[in-house]
Amino acid sequence: MSEMSRREFSKIAPNAAALAFSAGALELSAHPLGLPIGCQTYPVRKLIAEDFTGTLKQLSNAGFQAIELCSPVGYADSGFAGLAKYKASELKKILSDMNLQCVSSHFDLGELRKDMPGRIEWAKDLGLTQMLVPSLDGPKHPTMDDVKRAADEYNKIAEQAANAGLQQGLHNEEFELTTVDGKRTYDVLFDLLDPKLVKFQFQVSTISRGYDAAQYFLKYPGRFISMHCQGWSDKTKKIVAIGQDTLDWKKIFTAAKTGGIQNYFVEMDREKMRASVPYLRTLEV
Repeated sequence: MSEMSRREFSKIAPNAAALAFSAGALELSAHPLGLPIGCQTYPVRKLIAEDFTGTLKQLSNAGFQAIELCSPVGYADSGFAGLAKYKASELKKILSDMNLQCVSSHFDLGELRKDMPGRIEWAKDLGLTQMLVPSLDGPKHPTMDDVKRAADEYNKIAEQAANAGLQQGLHNEEFELTTVDGKRTYDVLFDLLDPKLVKFQFQVSTISRGYDAAQYFLKYPGRFISMHCQGWSDKTKKIVAIGQDTLDWKKIFTAAKTGGIQNYFVEMDREKMRASVPYLRTLEV
């Protein structure tokens, strides 16, 4: 997957404070916003397919304190199929043993359409509080009716999650970055998706398409739950490690307070993710 596409590159839990980190992990400052430094596991999917526990150990040793998984059902062909051999409760223990918090996972929209009750059960057994989808999978050139249908379907899916005590969230992927009737589809979805049922996860690298994280957090207060973080160089127009880029991360995280961000996940190739940790350890917001 390209570094610019989640598909191709493709509330902190109430009990999160009680999660027992090892002495080494406790030495790591949980900056910014006092949140654990998290990473998305999709960029290391090949390593996960080869050695899941070994990869988790690498992430923990690199300084990450939280991860966001991808469902072994919806992401079976992306390197996560092997996780299906574990019961959710077993996965939960493995993560705990590695001193990694996990309250969020991505799910393919198709798997939620097919078996929402089953995916809710898996999420709860794993200890998740958040269920994210990368996109509502609409057409490349949607009509307003297309957008309304997609939003209506997701509101219904999110209602099932809410009834089970889980928060449904939406990432901004290809469909969300289209336009409809002269407006950004993403902006239209903020009007159509129920704010009580659906929160948003912002992909910071969409700055390359003109989507500014801080602007969105301030424009839609309380509507966000998390973000995927990528460093971006305005000079080279490329993704780089956080702290080696031209983005104003203090501004982004300050705005994230207003947006409602409850966790964040670095999402780049392994080396860039690892190189981002020292900067995030020292960033106080």
